[in-house]
Amino acid sequence: MVLPYFPTGTMERVDYEGQVATAMTLATLLSNLPLCATGPAKLIVYDIHALQERFYFHNNIIPILITAVPLFLDALSNYHHDEKVAIAFPDEGAMKRFAVQFKQFELILCSKVRDGDKRKVVVKEGEAKGRHVFIVDDLVKTGGTLLECKTAILAAGAEHVSAFVTHAVFPQESWKRFAYSDSNKDPRPFEQFYVTDSCPTTTAIIKDKAPFHVLSLAPSIAHCVTAHQI
Repeated sequence: MVLPYFPTGTMERVDYEGQVATAMTLATLLSNLPLCATGPAKLIVYDIHALQERFYFHNNIIPILITAVPLFLDALSNYHHDEKVAIAFPDEGAMKRFAVQFKQFELILCSKVRDGDKRKVVVKEGEAKGRHVFIVDDLVKTGGTLLECKTAILAAGAEHVSAFVTHAVFPQESWKRFAYSDSNKDPRPFEQFYVTDSCPTTTAIIKDKAPFHVLSLAPSIAHCVTAHQI
């Protein structure tokens, strides 16, 4: 089974009594698939929200957790090789998760700090000045965090700010906050916005709209299926 986007991945914990951790619910449902002729079913998922969700699955299924970062690294090599690139993360969790795959780049960590009664995003670590900074995360929904990080990175002197996320969820057409259009009044929009086609309904809409670039998962899926003899 190929499930590029694990849709309940962000619900991996409960904050109050009675709330349901639906990440485990979906994992339990999938774990009740009947055995295949060769044994437990195999499940391919790209950039699941929390790696510990692997342990939500039971014995009847083998989760194969893949990252789409190599596709983004290829894009950087092909289209941004002559630029001074830095990689930024919106929080410490994303940095711990993805930083190991970007060792050749300047790494930037964004963090929320209290400013009076409010909280704002600042650049906590790394040098953004004069660089083309790409914010990397596993998914985007409304995009509020990405926009806050962009503001902070530009304030730190970045020349351009772009983004890469594996899963372009964009509920309620929130992609419009990033698209180049007369209605978007952002004076410094994202230079580029790379996503994969793990959410095909959304990417079919945005694929021809700037600044979006859709990276196909098909070659990666084919390689994974062959490598794991699925």
